[in-house]
Amino acid sequence: MGGDHGLQTTVPAALAFVERVADARLLLVGDSAAIQARLAKVAPRLLQRIEVVHASEVVAMDDTVEVALRKKKDSSMRLAVTLVKDGRADACVSAGNTGALMAISRYVLKTLEGIDRPAIAMGLPNQRGGVTTMLDLGANVDCQPDHLLQFSVMGSALAAAAYGRSTPSVGLLNIGEEVIKGNDTVKQAGELLRASQLNFYGNVEGDDIYKGTTDVVVCDGFVGNVLLKSSEGIAQMLGGFIKEEFTRNPLTWAAFLVAMPVLNRFRKRVDHRRYNGAALLGLRGLVIKSHGSADALAFEWALQHAYDAACHDVLSRIGTAMQSVAGQRPRLAPRIATPEQLSE
Repeated sequence: MGGDHGLQTTVPAALAFVERVADARLLLVGDSAAIQARLAKVAPRLLQRIEVVHASEVVAMDDTVEVALRKKKDSSMRLAVTLVKDGRADACVSAGNTGALMAISRYVLKTLEGIDRPAIAMGLPNQRGGVTTMLDLGANVDCQPDHLLQFSVMGSALAAAAYGRSTPSVGLLNIGEEVIKGNDTVKQAGELLRASQLNFYGNVEGDDIYKGTTDVVVCDGFVGNVLLKSSEGIAQMLGGFIKEEFTRNPLTWAAFLVAMPVLNRFRKRVDHRRYNGAALLGLRGLVIKSHGSADALAFEWALQHAYDAACHDVLSRIGTAMQSVAGQRPRLAPRIATPEQLSE
């Protein structure tokens, strides 16, 4: 029910996904009457693998965390996360309010042992033809060194499970490769990572993300979110520039027709919709956050990423990875987060 477009995006995406993935089953959570109306003409063979779960409330994109947690207990978002907790679903996918989704997921599912704060992780395309797993992308604006170590462990486990990396390399995002660069938090995090059992490459810079220098890049949520949104903006700008140049006059139109196969392949490689679907790592259940402005193709990819994470048992791999680093450093004393902090 959430996101910028609601059912006009999520239902077509769900139908396309269940049509393509033969062993998938979907629980569509929300206003049952509205959902059923959009399923009225769907083939019975697909409806056999779709169940509608009614929710009487919806978390709006501008709702505060307090409203989502305390006043909308029958929201589609909360019911969807609860389905994961109860074992009826292997993963939850939502395009709704990010702060509310993080807060509800953390409240309902709780965090894994050894995890102080969940993080948002996503794969970004790189020049090597693969993806660079990056986290945190906005869940934690202010981080301590131990948090960055935990993010590194979770990101490494995700890269190993989802992308087949046996010993994923981990880079710490910084303003330079030198050990002396960066603020105190990054420097201390580097010390923790060098002492860990992870395959720590060292400090990396922003351009290393798209070079594919390391399999995983770790940073705090403030930096990560700014970088993610900037990257999406650059991709859209370049696409717009290319379109403008090829549509200037009849001659450039002719050149466009000749170059169309190449341009289509280029567009596919840089299309951010195909990388939509960020995992909320560190929870006792799989939750995938879709971009709020996602269209049907982008939301379908978010469903695909949730399916892949469940199939590769990412949850248990993260738990095992956290156990392997337990005792290396004292855990930070748990902090009681305010609703304002959770919304960040």
